[in-house]
Amino acid sequence: MNFLRNWISRSRNRSGQALIEFMFVAFILLFMLFGMIDFCRAISTRQVLINLSREAANLAARGTGSTADASMSNAITAVFDGSAPLNMATNGLVIITAVFNNNGAYVVTNQVIEGGLSNSVSKVAPNGLGSTPNMPATAVPIPQPNQTMFVSEVFYSYKPATPIGKLLNFNMTNALYDAAFF
Repeated sequence: MNFLRNWISRSRNRSGQALIEFMFVAFILLFMLFGMIDFCRAISTRQVLINLSREAANLAARGTGSTADASMSNAITAVFDGSAPLNMATNGLVIITAVFNNNGAYVVTNQVIEGGLSNSVSKVAPNGLGSTPNMPATAVPIPQPNQTMFVSEVFYSYKPATPIGKLLNFNMTNALYDAAFF
């Protein structure tokens, strides 16, 4: 009988210990799960931005309108229509810039900007029309003399979905950006 009482009291002590161990492990697993959810959402959002910037530059370069302004506006409208999981009207910004190669002197000839972010400035043409663009070395030979190149830039303000992401405030993924040259 003493053996049975000792066995029952030991199992009660162990069940309390197991509960505390489970709480520690569950907290760590939930922390990792929420972190993975926010990280995967950020990667997915980044991939959508890459696709949107490429599509915008491609549509602008193909000339989907009667004028350069119309082509660029139609490209931005298509980007906004195709950004289904993202809310570009409030959390995004699309800038399409036309860069003309005037025999080796690059000049910004046109720029169309739409979106809800007001604090973002074009990284390619921060000074606007008539300025010399800041283009990466890989993009410089693309527009041949007397040709126009279209650059689309897409900005998006990423918001974490889980409490862990909001608590940690992932600063590295809050402002997402991509550019495409056509």
